[in-house]
Amino acid sequence: MNRRPVLLALSGLLGLAAMTANAQQDYPTRPITLVVPYAPGGTTDILGRAFAQSMSKTLKQPVVVENKPGAGGTQSVLDMRNTKPDGYRLALIPVSVFRQPYVQKVQYDPISDLTYVASFSAYDFILAAAADSPYKTLQDLVADARKNPGSVEYGTPGKNTGNHVAGALLAKAAGIKLIHIPFKGDSEAINALLAGHIKAAILTNGVLTFMDAGKVRALAIAADSRPAAFAKVPTFKEAGYDVVIPSPLGIAGPKGLPEPIVAKLDAAVKAALDDPEVKKTMANYGVRSDYRDHKAYAEFARKAFAEEKDIVTGLGLNE
Repeated sequence: MNRRPVLLALSGLLGLAAMTANAQQDYPTRPITLVVPYAPGGTTDILGRAFAQSMSKTLKQPVVVENKPGAGGTQSVLDMRNTKPDGYRLALIPVSVFRQPYVQKVQYDPISDLTYVASFSAYDFILAAAADSPYKTLQDLVADARKNPGSVEYGTPGKNTGNHVAGALLAKAAGIKLIHIPFKGDSEAINALLAGHIKAAILTNGVLTFMDAGKVRALAIAADSRPAAFAKVPTFKEAGYDVVIPSPLGIAGPKGLPEPIVAKLDAAVKAALDDPEVKKTMANYGVRSDYRDHKAYAEFARKAFAEEKDIVTGLGLNE
């Protein structure tokens, strides 16, 4: 038997393995793209950009944001299906990615198609009206919806987002009909609210700046208790409606992302939480830190995906 071809093939395989290992060890050697599944200007986009900039410092390479709005915040996951698992293209992950598969047919699996890196923050959902609105409280809005069924519309950054779920939960709990108007992001929904095109909006933490400017009035927040940044805003639960929406935000890559790369990215996310500029951005928008390492984040994803089925079924979002 001529062992030379076998030895050459084995040598080639060992060389390839060594090159791959070295590439993972040297990662990153070029810019990284972070896909944000919402339009520019919203809370998620602003947070994504703050973390991308901070991660650039740790990774010694630019982390560039690419906005891909639409599809209920799931465009970033769809992008990962055609992405090479080399760590140079990543996705920002909202909780809507766990909900969408139960709402309609999708071209992804949130568990098998992703490698979870880390979660870093939790934002809230705030029901708001324009400052000149007749709605002074949540009960004012509920009373109007009861008196004039189908006349109260609320905007959100998209169908089947956590914002939409909060509105659907309120409508069910209060026994009222609310008209959902989906937009491509928080900024579009806020603009529509300020222009008087909609009576209310359920927004994330970006609404804080408009509250401080006296342009909008917050009626309720979908949290277990009042976050420090929204200490003057009553929770839905305080008003008698069980509307609580947990919403951690994190980063993932395509399936098969090598462990050494995941570990480096995880460390960069964690380091960003100590970055003064990131802290300032989070404070400006009243966003709470909510770090989970890659293992804990992957476990959260599995649990959240299982729980979303009951939420979707219970609210009839898949009808």
